[in-house]
Amino acid sequence: MAAAGPTRSRIGALCRQLLLTLSILSFACDACKQVILHVPSKLDAEKFVGRVNLEECFKSANIIHSSDPDFQILEDGSVYTTNAVLLSSETRSFTILLFNTDSQEEKEISVLLEKETQVQKRRHSKEKVLKRAKRRWAPIPCSMMENSLGPFPLFLQQVQSDVAQNYTIYYSIKGPGVDQEPLNLFYVERDTGNLYCTQRVDREQYESFELTAFATTPDGYTPEYPLPLIIKVEDENDNAPIFTETTYTFMILESCKVGSIVGQVSATDKDEPDTMHTRLRYSILEQLPSSPTLFSMHPTTGVITTLSSQLDRELIDKYQLKIKVQDMDGQYFGLHTTATCIINIGDVNDNLPTFTRTSYEASVEENTIDVEILRVTVEDKDLINTPNWRANYTILKGNENGNFKIATDPRTNEGVLCVVKPLNYEETQKVTLQIGVVNEAPYSRETSSRSAMSTATVTVNVKNQDEGPECNPPVQTVRIKENAPAGTRSSGYKAYDSDTKSSTGIRYRKISDPKGWVTINEDSGIITVFRSLDREAEAIPSGVYNVTVLASDQNGRTCTGTLGIILEDVNDNGPYIPKQTVVICKPTMSSAEIVAVDPDEPINGPPFDFSFRSSDSEVRKMWRLMKINDTAASLSYQNDPPFGSYVVPIQVTDRLGFSAVTSLNVVICNCITENDCTFRTSGRTGNGEVKLGTWAILAILLGIALLFCILFTLVCGTSVINKQPKELPDDLAQQNLIVSNTEAPGDDKVYSTNGFTTQAVGASGQGICGTVGSGVKNGGQETIEMVKGHQTLDSCRGVGHHHTLDSCRGGHVEVDNCRYTYSEWHSFTQPRLGDESIRGHTLIKN
Repeated sequence: MAAAGPTRSRIGALCRQLLLTLSILSFACDACKQVILHVPSKLDAEKFVGRVNLEECFKSANIIHSSDPDFQILEDGSVYTTNAVLLSSETRSFTILLFNTDSQEEKEISVLLEKETQVQKRRHSKEKVLKRAKRRWAPIPCSMMENSLGPFPLFLQQVQSDVAQNYTIYYSIKGPGVDQEPLNLFYVERDTGNLYCTQRVDREQYESFELTAFATTPDGYTPEYPLPLIIKVEDENDNAPIFTETTYTFMILESCKVGSIVGQVSATDKDEPDTMHTRLRYSILEQLPSSPTLFSMHPTTGVITTLSSQLDRELIDKYQLKIKVQDMDGQYFGLHTTATCIINIGDVNDNLPTFTRTSYEASVEENTIDVEILRVTVEDKDLINTPNWRANYTILKGNENGNFKIATDPRTNEGVLCVVKPLNYEETQKVTLQIGVVNEAPYSRETSSRSAMSTATVTVNVKNQDEGPECNPPVQTVRIKENAPAGTRSSGYKAYDSDTKSSTGIRYRKISDPKGWVTINEDSGIITVFRSLDREAEAIPSGVYNVTVLASDQNGRTCTGTLGIILEDVNDNGPYIPKQTVVICKPTMSSAEIVAVDPDEPINGPPFDFSFRSSDSEVRKMWRLMKINDTAASLSYQNDPPFGSYVVPIQVTDRLGFSAVTSLNVVICNCITENDCTFRTSGRTGNGEVKLGTWAILAILLGIALLFCILFTLVCGTSVINKQPKELPDDLAQQNLIVSNTEAPGDDKVYSTNGFTTQAVGASGQGICGTVGSGVKNGGQETIEMVKGHQTLDSCRGVGHHHTLDSCRGGHVEVDNCRYTYSEWHSFTQPRLGDESIRGHTLIKN
């Protein structure tokens, strides 16, 4: 199969519409020798004519030149008209010159432009050649220009099978654009194989079409395999590049460096990638305000940078740029669009806050605090309500005593000066302050610390005020010897009038006197001892007794002070031994250390002298004292005394000879440690005490409670004995039990409700031996019946008395006789109770 020209002439349509067809004929000898382009007879300016493959001829050319000024050659081989061209003759030719400046090598490509009539002739001649060559059925590359103006149907190429030379062949096609979307875009003539396009095609919608051609005989035989046909849609620069946003917004800080990046813009182009149609160039068309030019744009990346470091937000806070993007690498005939770019200038702290005045004056009454006395204002050109604008005030000089404080009002940014510590007019009538102000954010420009701060002077006048009495100093002291007699007078507390510095007219009274030891003169403040003073009292820490005094003037204004009475020590306390019980573990130690103390001051205290107070020679023989240091001595025993507790009186004398006697309780114990001796019994010490622990006491209490529970159970279990006399047979040896052979208790069962033990029962009238062998039912309980005899034990018994069994038989018998009788009874009944015939009977002893 081969490509051939159309069979019909279309000369009349060439004058009405533009037709662009590219056909490159390559000769076997030289592919760069000649290129033929088929064009309409009239070409407009800046019109795409066709494309020449330059790389097949010369890949390293860096200069491309056209011999005809009406035509321009781009780097990718695209041929454009620079002016309107009218082909007066059938053909027109020009030469493309390719030159490499490095290797000095050059090549030429001859370009021939032919009208449509010449194309038809060439196609007819080509068809004859192909038929003579008998080319095989094979795919032929085919292309068409997008947005072609026709005329339609537009001939594309011819498909033909070699079998058609001998047989009738019908041609058909299938695929996208035929029987698939878009439908009916292509068709093929059944008999000739001519392929046509019915309408214009947009490459951005369909880049190519993959069709399948079929060759069949009239009877349906298929002599050829299906032929794939690829129709490529050649791109036309019909889409202008579009910015990704219609309006860009960027921010750049003022005073930034030259070359700082503001932002980047970008655009897209729907035309074929990697061609001149999508090679974009960015540029800035306009800047508002226009002067001076502060921004530039990189032509290929779209990055916007600064050209100057003089951006000042306080002068202009926003710039607007009109930007453009153009394809065809920015050439004048390329398509373009525009967008808007808004650049906001960000604020930095490049303006210092300054006071609106250099000096201020204010006044305040003395003794007032937490009051506002002045507000100062500043000016700052930076952005309002930002750290670059908000002010921080400080007092630089004049506030050494901490009387003032200055703070920022967050709403107005003013500095508020307040008094936080009272002023005294009598001490200071005027205060001069130096205040300074800075921003919250650090200053952005390099400068010295002094020039980066604005300062102002504030003069504060202190107003006098009638203050009343002044208790200054608030704590005053006097010295009085302890044990001073009642009525002793001493200078007391003194308050002064703050204006006259005089105590005249000031009256005093006590607010607090814990012990009630002194009185105070109302007019002079002099104190008088009311009770004897004791320095060693518990409420006197460090020997100072505090009395709170209230001073008032004639107008009722008051002040409060403290009078500290320093009690001077008198040697009125002898030294004593605080630990009055001493334990000596005889197996491990032979002495014990005793320590003495003296409540008086050290001048009246140690060193101490230890001695035995008792004149008893036995004490001196048994004990020995040895001084260890100024406040301690060692007490040791002599002559191996026995374990026990001993009273040893010891006299301790201070350095001034004042003494006191302490009677020590010395325990000589058979122990290892002193604590061990505490839990020993009296056998260890001779008269020791037994000490029980908590758990031992609880165990004893639980035992007692258990005994009470057992006793209560026994009392409740004892049955009440009927007061009626119970009979006892006199012939005890011949008595028999009534036998019952039933296993369960019946009416004929016999048993005793009481045991055969000896017991006394107070007022109940029972015998000491209980009821033996009685067959009488009493209180719902059954007893053992005796078969013979009618004598009863209770008939001989008196109420409230104790009897025995034998006493009933005639005569007084001891209790042992009763026990003997019980033994007889036990020996008589036991063998019988063991017999199986009387297993159902029960003998209960009380």
